[in-house]
Formats: sequence, structure tokens, C-alpha cells
Amino acid sequence: MCAKPIKDDTKTKVGTTGHSWDGIEELNNPLPRWWLWTFYLCILFAIGYTIAYPAWPLISGATPGVLGASTRADVEKDIQRFDEMNAPIKSKLAAADLTAIEGDEALRAYALEAGKSLFATNCAQCHGSGAAGVQGLGYPNLLDNDWLYGGAIDAIHATVTHGVRNTVDPDARNVGIYMPAWSDKAVGALADMATAKLTGEQIGEVVHYVLKISGQAADEAKATAGAAIYTDNCVACHGEDGTGNRDLGAPNLTDAIWLFGGDETTLTATLMDGRGGVMPSWGYATEGSPARLSEADIRAVAVYVHSLGGGE
Repeated sequence: MCAKPIKDDTKTKVGTTGHSWDGIEELNNPLPRWWLWTFYLCILFAIGYTIAYPAWPLISGATPGVLGASTRADVEKDIQRFDEMNAPIKSKLAAADLTAIEGDEALRAYALEAGKSLFATNCAQCHGSGAAGVQGLGYPNLLDNDWLYGGAIDAIHATVTHGVRNTVDPDARNVGIYMPAWSDKAVGALADMATAKLTGEQIGEVVHYVLKISGQAADEAKATAGAAIYTDNCVACHGEDGTGNRDLGAPNLTDAIWLFGGDETTLTATLMDGRGGVMPSWGYATEGSPARLSEADIRAVAVYVHSLGGGE
């Protein structure tokens, strides 16, 4: 005896959406009540939020909301509150003798923490988050003891304050002084700065002389010829022994530390086309254009950089 099949009347009770796939129809089941009430509450909340708080973007701002709330204003208040809290020690830092900061434990601790934060915000883009610089791009390593303009804290302070070769601060280091292009075929901004022009062969000879005095493998004959050319053209900046001149920011050519690289190819490119990096002024202010950093902030950066291990 066969059992009578149970009739499924779900479709009759619920109905369908009218969609059908390969004979399978989609039932039009109602949404759960809890889901619908949650949905309606979300709509009401969204309407209330747009009335009470800033919400809809406009051309030059956003709808303000009836409560007048502003996260930007809250942040500004917090910044002002912390500035007021730190005002006494910042004033003390701005007025302190640079060489005396090291001996004041509380002042030095504040300068190190503030300087670390300021460095990460303003300096790490060029010198790297770890301050190791980027060789090949001309961003100096601040961790070693090889400094173009000196690594004493007052020298670091001066460099940060005025920058290098920028066109804003008249006290910037080396305004108008660059490593010129020495090639007789050079083109570009630095092409006309050298008082003498060298042929490709002469540049090759100077390169081998620099390779020799920096302790690298070099062609002895070319290095000997390059020594005379070096004496005639390079001594004024780099010195007779090639150890550089900090007053001019001329680098030491006798060690293994290079801004752009010390291999034969890079040295050739440096001599042919010249070099001239620029560092902005962080402390120079003009009418209508405030300084990038305050005196206290610059001192904090100087203390932090000096503490990294390369400061003299």
C-alpha cells in the first residue's frame, strides 16, 4: 500500500516572486520582524544624526548640525591644551644654551621626545625613518660621524634653522655654491659654473685619482695624471689631501662615505654634470609666511639628531 504524498502548500500560502530558474521558483517569504525593526531604527538614527551632527558635504564645508559638534575643533582644543601644558618647558628650551641642554635631565628628555616626533613628521621623508639617509639621492646619513657642515649641536642647529642652498633664507648654507659640471659637453643648470672645462679623458683621470685616495682599486697611470688636474681644479674646495672643507660643505673624498656613490660610474657622472642638493629652511620667517618650526622645535630636532650617535 503506497503512502499518499504530502502536499506542499507553501507556495500557495506565501506566494512567489515570479522568478524562476530551471523550474525552481523563488518564494516571497517575508523578512523577519526583528530585521525590519532594526532596519527602521537605523533609518531613524541616520535621520537624527544628519540633523544633530555635521554630515552632508557641501561645496565649501558640510552641514553643521544643530549641536554644533566639530571633531576638528576638538582636536584644536586638545592641541592648544597640550601646548599650554608644555609652554614653560618649551620656553626654557628655546632660551637654553645649546651645549647646556645635555646637562639638564628633564629638558633633555623633553627635547629628545619632541625631537623624535618632529623628525618623523618633517625630516624622515628625506633622511629616512631611521635617519640613515638615502645614498644615491644626496640625503645624508645622520648616524655616522661624517658631516658636511659639522656635527656639533650648534652646527646641526644652524643647518636645520637655515637649510642648504634654498632661495628663501639668505643665511642658508652655500647659497649659490654647488659642485659644478666639469664636462665640456655638460648641459643643464650647473653646466656653466666651472671656471674650467675638462675633456672626458681628463674627467676619467680625476675619477681614478679619487678612487685611489679613497682606498679603491684605480688605474695608477690615470690616477697620477688625475692628481695634477685635481690640484689645479679641486683643491680650493676639497683640500690638498681631499678631506673636504666644512665651511663650503665640500665632502671628504678619502673615506667610504658618499652622498651619491663612490664607484667609478657615479663619480664620473658627478664630475660631468655636477651636484647640488637643497635643504629647506625650517626657521626663517617672512611677512605673511611663518617659520616651518619654532625655535624650541628646531632645538628639539637638533638635540634628537645629535643623540643618534653621529653627533660630535
